[in-house]
Formats: sequence, structure tokens, C-alpha cells
Amino acid sequence: MRDSLNRRDILKLGGGALAAAALGPLGSISAEAPARKRALRKAVMYGTIGYKGSVLEKFRALKAAGFEGVEPMSHMNQDEVVRALDETGLKAASVCCNTHWAKPLSSPDPTARQEGLEGLEQALKDAKRYGASSVLLVPGRVTKDVSYDDCFKRSSIEIRKAIPLAQELGVKIAVENVWNDFVTKPEQAVAFLEEINSPQVGWHFDIGNCVRYSPPETWIPVLGKRILKLHVKEFSKIRQFKVRFFEGDNHWPAIMKALDEVGYQGWGISEQPGEQTADADSMKDLSERMDRIFAS
Repeated sequence: MRDSLNRRDILKLGGGALAAAALGPLGSISAEAPARKRALRKAVMYGTIGYKGSVLEKFRALKAAGFEGVEPMSHMNQDEVVRALDETGLKAASVCCNTHWAKPLSSPDPTARQEGLEGLEQALKDAKRYGASSVLLVPGRVTKDVSYDDCFKRSSIEIRKAIPLAQELGVKIAVENVWNDFVTKPEQAVAFLEEINSPQVGWHFDIGNCVRYSPPETWIPVLGKRILKLHVKEFSKIRQFKVRFFEGDNHWPAIMKALDEVGYQGWGISEQPGEQTADADSMKDLSERMDRIFAS
């Protein structure tokens, strides 16, 4: 059946402690992952899953590999996602807005901004249906036609328009730091949130994205309680994101210490390359590496 993991994958992912102990995960840095000591929950961004199959098949594979949650993209088939969540027991850690890059809220075109706002509103509705507490939003992009100030002003105005719906649904908007030439310092992130000035809007902190500019552990104290969710991602100054956890330049003990000091608890959502969730072995390896990060 298409909606079932095959026997080989079941054995690899969840076929018992004896098989796992005997074989260990492919490429794992340790055959026995340490117990986590923090109140963090493992999830994977749906758009990065390399495992082939239906939504349900992918969710089953994540669950069998030891993940507790998933970050669906917005504008998916809601009924299909809800069925897969219900059957597997996975939780929706967040919902990623699927229109924010093509239709940025910073666009000089009013029609594009309106479409971007409508995309954000749909993401909020999706999150409500899935039981997710926040939506990941890239607020805009600085380009040759859009200055930093333009991006700041336009996107903050559009985000404010979505706040009444977010309040009604009980879902927060979490702005993410990405390589969009907007918000390259933590102080800029704080200034942007202060401009919007709503408890309904916080930050979706991407650990890997900021390594290009400065260490993640220097961002976390500045963002503090504004951090609503985490994207857990490795970055190498040589290979960029094409590395596994612990093979790049992230200093995980320092990052985890900084998160402890601001009291972060909640979801850690992997956004690693798709080949790291391509099959049962790679999913298990990713899951165990995240356990090691959380125990760093």
C-alpha cells in the first residue's frame, strides 16, 4: 500500500531496540543517543523532508524516527494534514507561510503586498486548524528596488493588518531571520518587533541563518523572551548549509547555554537539507543528532 512504510523501513525506524543497538544509524556520530535534559521538542520543517511518499507516509516516517512534531507549509490540503497528524500523533510545531518569498510584504507593488497579506492570513487559518501556536513569516526582502527602510516600513504595516485575525485565532506571527538582507543584527530584530508593538508578534529564530553575520549565542540574549520557535540548522563557513549537525561552525554548547539563560522551552525544528531525511537511516541519524544538540 502507498500509505504504509515498507517492512525494511519499519525495521530501520522502529523495529526494536535490539536491531537499533546492533546496527546503529547510518553515519551516526553515536549508536546510542544521550537522554535529553531540556524541555525541547523535536520537529522537522515539512518543506525539507526528502522522504518520498504521501503526507501520511512522511509523517509516519518522522514519528518512527523519534520526532514529535512537524512544521507544515501553509496552503497544503488541510484535511490531509489533519488526518496524518491524527493517525501518527505528531503535533504541528508551527506553520511556515508558503507565499512570503514570492509575494513579500515589502513589495513596491500594492497587489503583491495584498496577496502576501492574504497568504499570511491563510497560514494563520492553517495553524489554527492544525493546533499550531505560531506561523513562520519572512517579512520581506531588501533588493535593488526595495531599501532597508522600505522593507521595514511596508512589512510592519502589512503585519499589523493581520494582527486582528491572529488574535481572533489565538495564533502568533513569528518573524524569521533569513538571508534577505533584512535584519542582520539582533538589535534590528528587536527594533522591528518594537515598531509593530504587539504581543501577538514575536521571533522565529533560525540558528543557522545568523552564523553568516555573528554567532547565534550572541543573538539569543538580545531576543530573549521574544523567541517563539527555533529553526535548528547547521552552518559551515566553507560548505554553508550542506553539512550535518556537528560538522559545521555552530558552537552548540554555547547556543544551548544561551537558550537556557533566556528560559526557552518548546520546539526545535530541523531545517536541514532533504538528503538528511531521505530514508529511514538518515531520518534516524538526524533525530539522534538533534538529541545530542539538546543535551549539549
